[in-house]
Amino acid sequence: MYDKVAEVIEKIRPYLMQDGGNVELLEVTDDMIVKVKLVGACGTCPFSLHTLKNGIEQMVKKEIPEIKEVVNE
Repeated sequence: MYDKVAEVIEKIRPYLMQDGGNVELLEVTDDMIVKVKLVGACGTCPFSLHTLKNGIEQMVKKEIPEIKEVVNE
């Protein structure tokens, strides 16, 4: 499952990098929670929760419906 999530993250990464940010995939738990770390501009951006939930989480869930949530560690 980690590899599948990593593939989706790679599709998202270029959009984050355009604004000076990035995301690191840390873990996919047994209960299907994806743990990431927003870095660069995304790590300090006031809209990072919006990016996480409405961007990263939606895309991951769309491609991998088994995923329950994406959280920033």
